[in-house]
Amino acid sequence: MNSTKLIVGSGHAGWRLDRFIAALVPTLSRTRIQSLIRSQHILLQGIAVKPGEKICAGQEVYLLKPPQVVTPELIPESGNLHILYEDKDLLIINKEAGIAVHPGAGMIRGTLAGILLAHCNLSKLGGSDRPGIVHRLDKETSGCLVVAKNDVAHQALSRQFALRAVEKVYLAIVQGILKKSSGVIEAPIRRHPIHRKKMAIARPSEGREAVTFYRLLAVDAGMSLLECRPKTGRTHQIRVHLQHIHHPILGDPLYGKRGRFQRHLLHAWKLSLTHPTTGSWMEFCAPPPADFAPNFAGFF
Repeated sequence: MNSTKLIVGSGHAGWRLDRFIAALVPTLSRTRIQSLIRSQHILLQGIAVKPGEKICAGQEVYLLKPPQVVTPELIPESGNLHILYEDKDLLIINKEAGIAVHPGAGMIRGTLAGILLAHCNLSKLGGSDRPGIVHRLDKETSGCLVVAKNDVAHQALSRQFALRAVEKVYLAIVQGILKKSSGVIEAPIRRHPIHRKKMAIARPSEGREAVTFYRLLAVDAGMSLLECRPKTGRTHQIRVHLQHIHHPILGDPLYGKRGRFQRHLLHAWKLSLTHPTTGSWMEFCAPPPADFAPNFAGFF
C-alpha cells in the first residue's frame, strides 16, 4: 500500500499526533485526520495509536493511502426549488427543511444536489457527488444557500467563505428566556469523543476556533427568538454554542429535545456576498417557512 513518511522535528515534540498532521498536511481537515488515525491509516512508529497521542522528536509517522471509495453516480432528480436569485454564475436557494444538501452515508437519492443537477449545469469542483455545492446547511435547517454554476464562480465563492467575507444571519428559536439581550459565544468546537454524529465544546488546544454573535429579537411562552451571526463556520456551530449557554434550539434531538417540534428550529435567514464575476455586493433574505415561527409570525 502506498504511504508517506513524516519525521517529527524537535519543534513538534510534545504535540498531539492529529495536530502535527494538520500542521504538515493542511489539505486534510482535523476531523479527517482523526478518522484516518482511528482507521489505522495513520501510524506512529508503525503502530496504531489514538489521535491525541503525544509525539517525540525523531519518531516516524506513516500516512497510508486508504482504499478508494467508489461513490455511486449522482443522477438528476425532480423536485421543488425555491430560487431567490439566479444568473449564469450562481443560484441562491431557499432550502426546504428536511432535505439533505448532498449525498451522505447510506443516502444517495433525494438530495438537493440531485434536484439542482436536473435544473442546470453546475461547477464540478465539489466532486461528482457535490456538484456546485460551495457550503452546506444541515438537513433540518432551512434557508439561504448559494450554489455555483461554474468552476470560476465556485473558486471565488469558496475563497470568500474561507476569508469569512460572506455574511450569514440565522434565526433560532431556543428554550428559555435569555438574561442578556445580546452577546458573543467564543468556544472552540471539536468532534464529540464518544458520539461521532455530534460536535462538542473543546479546549483551545483540541478544538477549532468558533465564534457566534447573537441578539435577542423576541420572547413568547418561555421561548426566545434569536438572531445569530456566526463569524466562523464550524459543523453544527450555532446548535452547539446555544446548548453551551443552556438555551438549546427547540426541536433539536441531538443537542436538546425534539419535543413537539418536527425539526430543529434553525433558519438561514440572510446571506450577503460579493458576486464572483461582477464584484457587486449582493444581499438575500429567505422568509422563514410556516412551520418555523408561528409564535413569532408578527415579527417578520
